[in-house]
Amino acid sequence: MSLPQRRIGPFHVSAIGLGCMNLSHAYGAPPPVADAERLLLQALDAGVTLFDTAALYGFGANETLVGRVLKPHRQRITLCSKGGMSGQPVGPGGALQRVIDGRPEAIRRDVEASLQQLGTDVIDLYYLHRWHKAVPIEESVGEMARLQAEGKLRALGLSEVSAATLRRAHAVAPIAAVQSEYSLWSRNAEIAVLDECRRIGAAFVAFSPVARAYLTGTLRDVSAFDAKDIRRAMPRFAPATYAANLALLAPYAAIAQQAGCSQAQLALAWLLARGDHIVPIPGTVNPAHLAENLGAAAVPLSPAVMAQLDALFQPQAIHGPRYN
Repeated sequence: MSLPQRRIGPFHVSAIGLGCMNLSHAYGAPPPVADAERLLLQALDAGVTLFDTAALYGFGANETLVGRVLKPHRQRITLCSKGGMSGQPVGPGGALQRVIDGRPEAIRRDVEASLQQLGTDVIDLYYLHRWHKAVPIEESVGEMARLQAEGKLRALGLSEVSAATLRRAHAVAPIAAVQSEYSLWSRNAEIAVLDECRRIGAAFVAFSPVARAYLTGTLRDVSAFDAKDIRRAMPRFAPATYAANLALLAPYAAIAQQAGCSQAQLALAWLLARGDHIVPIPGTVNPAHLAENLGAAAVPLSPAVMAQLDALFQPQAIHGPRYN
């Protein structure tokens, strides 16, 4: 199967990629390893060529999984990872905890660890996962550029940065992509970053494009989240706040019916229609959901439908901030 292509730096990639995080991390217990392996290969067979992981996900477990399963197909894919935020031993017991560290020596440490865990000698697209505000962005990106010059990274990216920070980074080394949350209910990127990406020729890679299941229309009860589900700490998923957000889903479902697609497909098709430099990377552990998501690449949206969606999901209509 083939999917439409979009460009990220020197790469032509499937217009919809796969976010691999929840195969190891974030939404409660991850799936059995055999199921995660099958899903990665199903994505590959369905035409996905963009696979996104990070040092943080499962504290290296996700990179190890993705690298091992996709290694025989390495030349067919664009392999992406992130550093500058990883699991590091902290405290007397040395338990791994999330640490944001953008110092050049930490960036180099993270890249070397990721190369080993991924089982590759080069990472196609490597992002600074979060800007460590105590370290000038120029220093972090400068080290990434040195690693690129050494042949360990092919292209550079940033995650969750402002347009001003992107400009500073791009002055040090070409930035091929910015990865941030972007969906109908998280539209901060529209303030300036989307336009800045277009101006400098960078792709915008949208994570959580179906709003952590909200835009699928299937998540109605948030009281039963697993104890380790990261949505438990997100204000928008607090029961009372989420109940207010649910009010938008009835008119949203009607628009999806009008467009002849599922609600998840509508969310992804909207992103694809917002700009040809936008590449969504939905994640899933469910093979049926994977096939559904990829089907969004074939969903055309009329200007009238786009206008309806923009009118429904005005930022002021969304209850609660993204993070606490």
